[in-house]
Amino acid sequence: MKKIFLLALLAITIVSCGPRRTGELTGVLGRPVYYPQIPLGMVYIPSGSYQMGQNDHDVPFLHQTRAKTVSVQAFYMDQTEISNNEYRQFVEWVRDSIARDKIFYGLEEDEEASEWINYQEMYFDEGALEYVEYDPSDREMNREIFSLNWDRDFSYDDPDLVPLLADMYYPQPQRFYKRREIDVRKLMFRYYWIDYREAAKRGRINITPNAYDNQGNKLVDDHRELETPPHPFTGEPQGQDLDLSNGINKKGQSNAIRGHANRQRFIIDEIINVYPDTLCWVRDFTYSFHDPMTGMYFWHPAYDNYPVVGVTWTQAKAFSVWRTQLLNSWLVSMGELFVNDFRLPTEAEWERASRGGLEMSNYPWGGPYIRNESGCFLGNFKPMRGRYFEDGGFHTVKVFSYNPNNFGLYCMAGNVAEWCETAYDESMYEFSHDLNTDYRYDAMDWDPPSMKRKVIRGGSWKDIGYYLRNSTRTYEYRDTAKSYIGYRNVMTHLGRGGKDFSREGGEEIRSDIQLR
Repeated sequence: MKKIFLLALLAITIVSCGPRRTGELTGVLGRPVYYPQIPLGMVYIPSGSYQMGQNDHDVPFLHQTRAKTVSVQAFYMDQTEISNNEYRQFVEWVRDSIARDKIFYGLEEDEEASEWINYQEMYFDEGALEYVEYDPSDREMNREIFSLNWDRDFSYDDPDLVPLLADMYYPQPQRFYKRREIDVRKLMFRYYWIDYREAAKRGRINITPNAYDNQGNKLVDDHRELETPPHPFTGEPQGQDLDLSNGINKKGQSNAIRGHANRQRFIIDEIINVYPDTLCWVRDFTYSFHDPMTGMYFWHPAYDNYPVVGVTWTQAKAFSVWRTQLLNSWLVSMGELFVNDFRLPTEAEWERASRGGLEMSNYPWGGPYIRNESGCFLGNFKPMRGRYFEDGGFHTVKVFSYNPNNFGLYCMAGNVAEWCETAYDESMYEFSHDLNTDYRYDAMDWDPPSMKRKVIRGGSWKDIGYYLRNSTRTYEYRDTAKSYIGYRNVMTHLGRGGKDFSREGGEEIRSDIQLR
């Protein structure tokens, strides 16, 4: 008893002497120390400033890329373009998700169905302020609440599962030589993203009659459509709970935050088909034979390490969301912290990475020529009036071909042009900010084509040398897929972003910067 009393007294003494009892400002204790990690397959691009735009003669006199000094935050960028095999992981994940859903709903026995979702998880219902458990009698609710069980393996050739997955395949009249193939038109991916720009706007929501709220009132805001499709299971309309009142706080001032009562209107819910447009090889070229590329390029192992093409800007964005969730879900399962999202690079980030830290350089390898001292071409493009094979390629080449630039990035010039997040506007250099330069516009279906243009950079295997320059900018429409456009992802670095990555993160007791 005496020992217990002494231990208790010692514990009280230690706690009373701790910083929480001093009354001083100490910050939140027990916070984890963060050490940044470069994602697999990416390279670190430190923060920096550079001269963005034309720094040599504007060959076609377009006057669209006037030089401008900009500063860019540190970020990570894929060392190579996204390859066919990397994108195929996304496509097959979507395919398997659809299959697992069909198996879960199709099995007659509830015990068997329960193996296909993680019903061991506990879901907290904020409305009822209680935890919701797995209910064997309500599959609809279970699937809405619990995630898929990816540890449960299955085979598409399993005779017990074939009937449940039958509608994933082309119907008999559409099969070629009776081949049982997945109907890629059904590979639909549902994803979400937050419209921060809309959420950041102040003032009342501008309402014009064109959509409906939960009470059946016809509503729409000034840009974002509020009407939502029917619920996939009940068929009931899904309205938005909007706070349309001009709230007053205690001092009588107007609450200027738009939609402050419900952030649901800023979480955008989209569904898109993820399979690349393999017919782009035929569509892009008239009086040209590309049937073998259409039939083989995306799925055959011979092209696994070639850049994926036939992917729209929107599909590239959906891939980035999926890749983010894939990594963050794994980090959470390992007890780690979330990191920034994968995304498409802004135009300023792309050019910063392409220049490789070299000032006033014409090409990623430096300047001013497109051959090395041995006379070999340094990228995959259309040289010498169409002698495509003179540079070692023909169509695309493997994503790690040629030599990397000073940042370690491959094929920043040639091979495939690359989607950027930035919306295309000829005068963007005139009005954009010089800090993390960017211009975005999330076009709606009814917007004119000029509002759906997205910047592409780097030139491609079918382009002349002018498009390989660091400063050359052009565009393509966001909903088009081309045989010469691919992409790569970036992720914003967490921290100061200095040149020495080894000094990033960790215990920041002293200043990040030490002057000498």
